[in-house]
Formats: sequence, structure tokens, C-alpha cells
Amino acid sequence: MENPGNSDAITRKYMDSLLVETRYMDGTLAETTMEVFGKYYDTPVMTAALSHLEGTAPGGMAIYAEGAKKANALHWVGMGDEKELADILATGADAVKIVKPLADHDEIIRELKNAEEAGCVAVGMDIDHAFSSDGKYDEVFGIPMRAPSQEEMATYVKATNLPFVVKGVMSVTDAVKSKEIGAAGIVVSHHHGMISYSVPPLMVLPGIVQEVGDSMCVFVDCGFESGMDVYKALALGAKGVSVGRHLMPYVKEGSDAVAGRIREMTAELKGIMCRTGVKDLARMDPTVLHRYV
Repeated sequence: MENPGNSDAITRKYMDSLLVETRYMDGTLAETTMEVFGKYYDTPVMTAALSHLEGTAPGGMAIYAEGAKKANALHWVGMGDEKELADILATGADAVKIVKPLADHDEIIRELKNAEEAGCVAVGMDIDHAFSSDGKYDEVFGIPMRAPSQEEMATYVKATNLPFVVKGVMSVTDAVKSKEIGAAGIVVSHHHGMISYSVPPLMVLPGIVQEVGDSMCVFVDCGFESGMDVYKALALGAKGVSVGRHLMPYVKEGSDAVAGRIREMTAELKGIMCRTGVKDLARMDPTVLHRYV
């Protein structure tokens, strides 16, 4: 029996309920260059902060990063040791390192400093792994987690000279708290349906963008599979969109396949931009979207 609280399914259904109107007159070819953290990329389609891709393909994390590099896309990195991060950065990819909300405060600081010294372009924390489903603090691969306070999060922002991103923001409340600690960005994400009956990221995205979008980069992930999906997120105010699970099968085929799919999604995005009168990412317009109930 289908689980009605499956947040991935709810997210997919919501995304598919957003319909697009066309605007052909005065249209032009579209440009998808994205500037973020002082760097320029060919696309707002980014990789997601995955971890442990060895089971997908030997050297999977580096393959994933190399694909992003070949597509000139921003790459995000999840859990992993220093050697793995070095292998990822050796591909030449610009990487954002996301650490877990570890119970060990000193280890968080160490991982942030290592990411900075290794050459990442930004760092951040995945706050939604703080609790388990049984009301305890979470453990990830046997490593204890806990929920950081806003004051503790502020110390992590100050512990690095890199831009700091808070991942797992699903409310205006957490978005405002992220702004108050000086975060450079947030990722609107329910972490692949970590809780049942989660609101879809695109449902809360407009309110979050309205509240903090002028002061930080607002990214989004969860369930993106096409250029049309990406278009809808950008129209609702996202700066960029991370794609993770959809790209995993391509990791098995190699970095060229990963890069190829990112380029295909970017081409799909350009096609919709042209057909809705959007010249570049700065001109995305939410009024082109209509909700079909």
C-alpha cells in the first residue's frame, strides 16, 4: 500500500502541479550563467551534497566531482574523510563542503578548517541530521549527532573565512535564524524525505526568498530530474538547484556521463526560458507559473 506521507512523492506531486504559461513575443535565446561566491558557472544546475558513492562506482565521489567540473557546475560534497575531499578537489571542481551536526564541537571546527585549507569555495552544515525518528539524537554511520543552537551555529560561521551555508532549511523561521548568524546561503531541503508529510521545498521556497533572498543565496534540492523542474525552482526565486539521486546512475557510467546529463538539463532549462520570455537568470518571473489542483 502506498504511503500517503511519503515526502518524496508529495514533493514530486507538488512540483508536477506547477504549470507554465508561454510568452513568445519579444523572446530571445537564453543565457544560464550563474555567479555565486564570486565565481561564475555555466549553469544553475549543481550537484547535491552526496556521500559514500563507492557503492555506486569505485572512486564515485571523484567521478561525481569531475562531472561537475566538466560541465562547469558548482559541486557540493557531503560526509567523507580528508583524503576523499583531496581527491575531489584534485579534479579541479569548485566544491562546497557540508559537515554534519556532530556532537563533537571540536571536530566540526576541524572539518571546517580542513575544507578551507584544502581549497573549497564554501562550507556549511546539514542541520536536519540532528534528530532520529525515535526522538533521540541521530547517529550517522555510528557517529553521534546533536542539534546545534543558534549561538553555536554563529561560532561555526565565524570559524571560517569561507562563505557558510546552512542546509536543511524548510521554514522562514530557520531561514531568518540563518540570516542572523551571518550565513551566506541556505539550502531549502527536506533531505530526501527525512520526515513524513514534509512540506515540499517549492511550497515554502517563495516565502523564504521573500524574507531573506536579498541578503543571502537561497538554493534548493530534493527530487529534481529535469530542466523543467529546475526552471520552476528558479522562477520561484532559487539561486541554484542541486541534483543528487537523479545523477547517481550516471556516476556508474563515468564523469562524462555526469557532465552530459548536467548539460542536457541545462539545455532543457534554456528551452523553457526561451519559450517563456526569460533572457537570463536575473529575469526569472514567478508569474509564469500556475498551480493546477
